[in-house]
Amino acid sequence: MPGLDTDLGLLVDAARAAGPIAMQHFRRNPQVWDKGGDAGPVTAADLAVNDMLATRLQAARPDYGWLSEETPDGTDRLRARRVFIIDPIDGTRAFIDGQDSFAHSLAIAEDGVIIAAAVYLPAKDRMYSAHAQGPALCNGKLIAASAAIEANNASVLTSKPNMAAGHWPAGVPTLDRAFRPSLAYRLCLVAQGRYDSMLAFRPTWEWDIAAGALIAERAGAVASDGKGAALKFNEADPRTAGIIVAPRGLHADLIARRG
Repeated sequence: MPGLDTDLGLLVDAARAAGPIAMQHFRRNPQVWDKGGDAGPVTAADLAVNDMLATRLQAARPDYGWLSEETPDGTDRLRARRVFIIDPIDGTRAFIDGQDSFAHSLAIAEDGVIIAAAVYLPAKDRMYSAHAQGPALCNGKLIAASAAIEANNASVLTSKPNMAAGHWPAGVPTLDRAFRPSLAYRLCLVAQGRYDSMLAFRPTWEWDIAAGALIAERAGAVASDGKGAALKFNEADPRTAGIIVAPRGLHADLIARRG
């Protein structure tokens, strides 16, 4: 199988190639459809990026499986040792609203573990990347998670419902809460040390978090599901039981407060 550097280079190049496609639609009243079933909106840009990535990546690695938000899912990927996990545009609502924090999120899983990842924000020209044996980078420069160890007064990227008392049997921590629409970007901001943690307690799609979770881990953070269990990818049901990402000490404190 290709080496980690080679696979990462493939993802980075593909993510950069996706940028101009998305930007052709950005702030130009893109065509939007509702996917139904509470699945949210999809735009012409999502579909165009997905088509390009599917063609490019599957041609380069025909033996890899494929899981993407914008491709009907099947069972073939479950028999593949390596699998692409793709969100063509993470933060579609932000994209529609003209916000510049949407991202292309590309990852490769091997035997359920992410081994290579790229998250690219084309409107910011910001590329986050990592593979399983290397450092986390932003535009080629080393990044690192914060050194926070306690939940109280830590900065967290999360939506307001995640701070409800029902999620915190041991007591709601006093967190400095902020939000970004793209889960992939939130994870990269934790990797960069710009925020201490990121968490979500609803079932979370693999394509939203696969790339960002590895980047955060290679930057020194711990990534788990919402109760502290290890994340597994390329599952038959491609959703995790939420996600918590934070430096090791802070992660332990957050899990303890979850009860």
